[in-house]
Amino acid sequence: MINAGVCNIRNLLIEYCSPTLAGMKTGSLFTVYGCCDNILGEIRELNHKLTKKGLRIVPVRKNKKYTLVYIYRPEMLKADLDLPEAEDILSRKGYCCGDPDCCLVQLVSHLLNDKDFPHEIGLFLGYPPSDVRCFMRDSCRGVKCTGSWKAYSNEDEAKSTFERFKRCRDYFKKEVKKGKSLELLIKGQ
Repeated sequence: MINAGVCNIRNLLIEYCSPTLAGMKTGSLFTVYGCCDNILGEIRELNHKLTKKGLRIVPVRKNKKYTLVYIYRPEMLKADLDLPEAEDILSRKGYCCGDPDCCLVQLVSHLLNDKDFPHEIGLFLGYPPSDVRCFMRDSCRGVKCTGSWKAYSNEDEAKSTFERFKRCRDYFKKEVKKGKSLELLIKGQ
């Protein structure tokens, strides 16, 4: 938890977003709790640096208690959302398929306005569309394993991915602790 007025987004990026920073994952979400006075300024500053590496970071929901932040690789997001099963899920939910920026705007609108959480968000995080569809249908039935997401198919592949993500996070933590800057660890386009 981050104390009010003090934001260290970099630590949260390492903890929750290392696979995205390393180019292994399309996107990640993290939450900054409390009233962080300069969170939007920090996000703007980070965006200036991260866009050069093929990343974007945006606040997708903000209130007095927390800010939900999404970091993603636009090129990977486009490829993920262009998958036929992803397009089908999004079109059934009323999204404007074919334009990832438009889809992201619509996702933010759903996060702000819908009574229920928009579980199609998994598509924006790089989760397999078949797993997102199964989760949306019945989140408890048919789960093969859990890690970064609930996997309903391809159990071995999911477990392998979960382990790679863990190793990536551990590597980022170790390297930053040794003094390496986060910017040097981030994979470019």
